[in-house]
Amino acid sequence: MDFQTRIRNFCIIAHIDHGKSTLADRLLELTGTIEKRKMKEQFLDQMDIERERGITIKMQPVKMLYQPAVSSLKDYQFTLNLIDTPGHVDFNYEVSRSLAAVEGAILLVDATQGVQAQTLANLYLAEREHLAIIPVINKVDLPNARTEEVKKELAELLKILRPDEEILTVSAKTGLGVDKVLEMIVKKVPAPKGRLKSPLRALIFDSHFDSYMGVIAHIRVVDGKIKRGDEIKMMVAGSRAEVFEVGVFRPEPTRLDSLEAGEIGYLATGIKNPDLIKVGDTVTLLKNPYEVEPLEGYQEPKPTVFASFYPEAADDFNLLKDALSKLKLNDASLTFEPETSEALGRGFQLGFLGMLHLEIVHERLRREYGLNLIATTPTVAYQVVLKNSDAPKNIDSVSHWPDPTKIEETREPWVRMEIITHPKFMGDVINLLENRRGEYKHTEYLGPEKLFLFYEVPLAEIIVDFYDNLKSVSEGYASMSYEPVGYRKSDLTKLDILIAGERVEQFSRIVPKEKAQAEGRAMVEKLKEVVPRQLFAVAIQAALGGKVIAREDIPAMRKDVTGYLYGGDYSRKRKLLEKQKKGKKKLKARGRIELAPEVFMQVLRRKSS
Repeated sequence: MDFQTRIRNFCIIAHIDHGKSTLADRLLELTGTIEKRKMKEQFLDQMDIERERGITIKMQPVKMLYQPAVSSLKDYQFTLNLIDTPGHVDFNYEVSRSLAAVEGAILLVDATQGVQAQTLANLYLAEREHLAIIPVINKVDLPNARTEEVKKELAELLKILRPDEEILTVSAKTGLGVDKVLEMIVKKVPAPKGRLKSPLRALIFDSHFDSYMGVIAHIRVVDGKIKRGDEIKMMVAGSRAEVFEVGVFRPEPTRLDSLEAGEIGYLATGIKNPDLIKVGDTVTLLKNPYEVEPLEGYQEPKPTVFASFYPEAADDFNLLKDALSKLKLNDASLTFEPETSEALGRGFQLGFLGMLHLEIVHERLRREYGLNLIATTPTVAYQVVLKNSDAPKNIDSVSHWPDPTKIEETREPWVRMEIITHPKFMGDVINLLENRRGEYKHTEYLGPEKLFLFYEVPLAEIIVDFYDNLKSVSEGYASMSYEPVGYRKSDLTKLDILIAGERVEQFSRIVPKEKAQAEGRAMVEKLKEVVPRQLFAVAIQAALGGKVIAREDIPAMRKDVTGYLYGGDYSRKRKLLEKQKKGKKKLKARGRIELAPEVFMQVLRRKSS
């Protein structure tokens, strides 16, 4: 049995909080990869924010060595390359990249919750890559575990005829049954089929930045071999470099002499420019005597949520620029471009895959780079068809919204949503979806206590607080996943906010006309609370075009101009009061309000949960 036939590359996929990281901990222990005295919970979750939130944000590869107890294989040592993946819908792109680097996947399901929305979404991704699926039910030791019911759900979902034999039951917390998972990986996951004697082809599936070694590329060697001293070329980026280190993750980077076909590891070249090493690129030898076809790579992720980040201190702009460049190395789905605001100075417009993604990036910039930021209200990318033009124009910032008189048609992005819930919450969930302009498609049942609701919903209706409301109306039971389905015609308008007669672009937003009144009213009421009083009365207005649809007034500060007078004729006081009145009238006509950054922070800043 040669080396490659003893390699098993696999990942763990599951809905959030179903125990992926805990199962990974037990696999690390059982294979002796981590000593028990060094073990800690969520070992592969490297960031503090992952541990605090109890979620995996970044995929993490690790090499394990395993000697099966099965008599026919006990004389062989197997290399198990595990990639631990995120479970939240916002990080589906991370999951898709990990699936492209492996041959098998453990589909992990919580025995108390059963199949959830992201379970299905991740399963569909794995099936699309034609991976071997190992179904595993976790948390079977809990008193409220519904092991047999969940086993039936999985059997129906995966068309399994012998569920007692093919579906494993474990407790990742106690280690019960985890040894059977290792045996099943060796038995069911196929070995890689790379050609060792062919020219080098390696897929870059992730990267991170090291201050000494520069960009570290995480690679899956598909064909050939790579070693220190090799001169390599990135086939898409076109960059060239010399390899000064290759190795594997155990889970810390461990240097090796070489990596061969079928292996997962890393390479370092000393390149410091993030643009020269891109996720999805193919690495090959510079002086390769053969024509090499690039690997398929990845489809570029398309941001769905946009927000602008501005440093509170203007001097931090370059620090923010550098931080975003480094952050993008291990978050290929993040996009950013510079922009300038009259009120907030220089900053960047960022694109995200969802609201959790936005919050995580905001928090990482604060923690890892010490940046205090102001984030504008999140929005989605709209399309506008202008008069005398057939091609739609993408609008990902409110400030780019064209003059209404030039607009022929407006469109907004929609998503196909899949919600899993208990039948008793069906009515409340449907009411929530219909209030968000959702369109019902169909319903499917998975057993007597679980159903799937399929809807199509405008993306703008679900990016901020929809998930919290869904959990509330279903008593925490429902889960959801969604995918884009394109743009649809919609009657959209730009809602402007005017303070003392001047439009404040940072508070503007794109809304459906039917909701403009309610949105405008809520915004002016919020601003009345945070805008400081002036020496003259200030009007806060919400307007559509030139029509004001909501208004609040902040009364003028009262200054006692007669306080120093003592006794005497009242006419002296009256003259002073008349003079003050004229002064306030003049101020109101000419006065401008300079809003401090704190006002924008109170209205716009997203609070990380």
